Amino acid sequence: MEVMKMRESTKMGLIVLLGLVIVLSGDYVKKVGALTQAQCHEERQILVRACKPVVFRVPPSGFCCQRLRVTHVECVCSRITPKIAPLIDVNYAISVVQRCGRSVPRHFKCGSITTP
Repeated sequence: MEVMKMRESTKMGLIVLLGLVIVLSGDYVKKVGALTQAQCHEERQILVRACKPVVFRVPPSGFCCQRLRVTHVECVCSRITPKIAPLIDVNYAISVVQRCGRSVPRHFKCGSITTP
């Protein structure tokens, strides 16, 4: 049971970190209409699979950077709650975005985080 809780916590941490990276990636506003919960869940799962090494400080792959650019921000920001926000290393997220060739918007609010 404790291992399952740790895995869920790690997975949520990954989703949140990657979500912040998405928000910081410049082309973060993609309004195509409301997505269903199932569509958002699928986008987050693809993103997690593509970018999992980023959590372990491995530079993002080309596929990871591509997923960061296409995942919808509304699927991720709702996951960044006051309880989860302190777990995110914003400076590291910014460095990942820069490695993907993107700029970082200042003072953008995503869930409970505002970029510096």
